[in-house]
Amino acid sequence: MAGNTALRIVSLEARDVRFPTSRFLDGSDAMHPDPDYSAAYVVLRTDGEGLEGHGLTFTIGRGTEICVVAERALEPFVVGRTLEGIQADMRSFWRSLVADSRLRWLGPEKGVVHLAAAAVVNAVWDLWAKRAGKPLWKLLVDLSPEEVVACVDFSYIVDVLDEEEALDLLRGREGGRAAREADFRELGYPAYTTSAGWIGYDDAKVNGLVHGALENGFSHVKMKVGRDLDDDVRRARLIRNAIGSHRKRVATGEHVQNRIIFKQLFQAGAIDVCQIDACRLGGVNEAIAVLLLAAKFGVPVCPHAGGVGLCEYVQHLAAFDYIAVSGSQEDRVIEWVDHLHEHFREPAVVRNGRYQAPLAPGYSVEMLRESLDYYEYPTGRAWADAVPIGGD
Repeated sequence: MAGNTALRIVSLEARDVRFPTSRFLDGSDAMHPDPDYSAAYVVLRTDGEGLEGHGLTFTIGRGTEICVVAERALEPFVVGRTLEGIQADMRSFWRSLVADSRLRWLGPEKGVVHLAAAAVVNAVWDLWAKRAGKPLWKLLVDLSPEEVVACVDFSYIVDVLDEEEALDLLRGREGGRAAREADFRELGYPAYTTSAGWIGYDDAKVNGLVHGALENGFSHVKMKVGRDLDDDVRRARLIRNAIGSHRKRVATGEHVQNRIIFKQLFQAGAIDVCQIDACRLGGVNEAIAVLLLAAKFGVPVCPHAGGVGLCEYVQHLAAFDYIAVSGSQEDRVIEWVDHLHEHFREPAVVRNGRYQAPLAPGYSVEMLRESLDYYEYPTGRAWADAVPIGGD
């Protein structure tokens, strides 16, 4: 870790940031026909000059303000603590956020408080990675198996995976790790696109976007269904005709809220693809738990990323899974949604249908200050007077 002085977290700022995606039906599906992609955004400020941890939890407009209040309710569990103290016992830190005897009444380990915990936990990991001068995936890869396992809360999953078994799994993947890291740095990670399949798009737009995706190197396309069966069949046929019969679509588990439900799905043999969400789960710690569970059961992980900041997040989790946990990219792709990346300081990049390895220190979700100010709800200019960003 860079530097020898203890780094103290001195404040937590929580902001309601919303983008008016409903105007173009971006992100629309059967249950959410008019989402405004949004973020309950957290900044952890420290007494170290220029060092901040940034995190967010993804929402779709109304209700973001509730997540912001929940994030502020978690302030006493992080402000005043040192980063070194948190790092020394990440498991206990995580438990302090998700298992507080009073706040857990609102969950437990699900819902608004769990979404808020994810934002705060991820902001701490962002801070840790920045202090270490590494992208989050590299920070995780460089941890020893013992350090990784020490981050995980094994409560309610020890019946299928305990600490010793997790250690054995990670130690068993150490061979070839350097080669897999070099492969990721050079070739990236395969992606699939949802940007062509939103339910609110008309057929002509879907057809054009699917062909554009194929030209840009994508081989997997996800479509949203559920509004009308005949409409779903027609749209599926249109996409299938474009991409060919040899290609799949994948979508499972993006609303699963914790490691316990994933464990139960694995136990029941009810899940073929583990589609983790970096915000539904309680941050990096719980994501690691699910990656370990998926590896134990031999289930591929294809992260969900249909939301603002999710692509930036999950590229790190997939890379860590490939290099240190599963050791494989077989039958694995990361969702890609080509919206709103321009608002991030270090946006996710996809070329020729593959995520490119993020190299900047941190967890990649730090937004530009001007975007935070412009799209803050309800006072930002995007909402106050609807002037386009950069306009007069």
